[in-house]
Amino acid sequence: MAKVGFIGLGNMGGPMAANLVKAGHQVTVFDLSDAALAQARKAGCGVAEQLVDVAENADFVISMLPADHHVEAVYLGEQGLQHKLSKSTLVIDCSTISAETARKLSAELATHGIRFIDAPVSGGVGGAKAGTLTFICGGDESAVDEARNVLNGMGKNVFRAGDAGAGQVAKICNNMLLSVLMAGTSEALQLGIAHGLDPKVLSEIMLQSSGRNWTLEVYNPCPGVMDGVPSSNDYQGGFLVDLMAKDLGLAQQAALRCGASTPMGSLTLNLYRSWAQLGHGREDFSSIFKYVTPQMKR
Repeated sequence: MAKVGFIGLGNMGGPMAANLVKAGHQVTVFDLSDAALAQARKAGCGVAEQLVDVAENADFVISMLPADHHVEAVYLGEQGLQHKLSKSTLVIDCSTISAETARKLSAELATHGIRFIDAPVSGGVGGAKAGTLTFICGGDESAVDEARNVLNGMGKNVFRAGDAGAGQVAKICNNMLLSVLMAGTSEALQLGIAHGLDPKVLSEIMLQSSGRNWTLEVYNPCPGVMDGVPSSNDYQGGFLVDLMAKDLGLAQQAALRCGASTPMGSLTLNLYRSWAQLGHGREDFSSIFKYVTPQMKR
């Protein structure tokens, strides 16, 4: 059993903290949402009144936050945890942020003798609830191995991509590919529907053919084709359009820095930003299906 401080109880963080309790760890959480804290308390978590309280005697501090500036504020601000954490505590940031920010955090915390790894996740809200997430880690190998003690309670795969920031690079590569697959799958299904095909039948055909991909297997974007996915729940729950647009923006920034050519990533970023600007930013990213379906676009 480890003593864990957990910061950020959104759609992903809440279930992750609950699974740590189920795995036998002692978990103290902090969030700005009273409703999220109440839910975590029901799951068996202790609730910190202030951010600094999660650091007290913690073996691990895990954060799951929306963007770079949130993570920097938690650790590096004037009231940041860098001034409160013990040198024996391992910091695990599971947010999806820029690789540059992850490297900055690692370097800044190291000046205080505090160890850090970036460990963004793949698997979505469903994976967070089921405890089947994939953790994509960047940092010292021994620190990643130590982190497995708690990461295995929230997921089924833990990979070390390389040194600090490498986890973030691998994550944005994955999400860029995922967004391209989701947009392409949506277009293909829409084309078939426009010609009178049953989307369930078409999905099964493509699943058994060379178009097979993850979105068809477990996250079909067409309403009514698959149970238990956001498309069959009015695109509620899951990974938000706003967050996918953020991740695609990070991918494009990374591409510019190294001169990589990512034309599909750039196009898909524009699709998701346009969809968000039309008022769909709080829907699941599979709602891009509506963007390419004239009769559903609104």
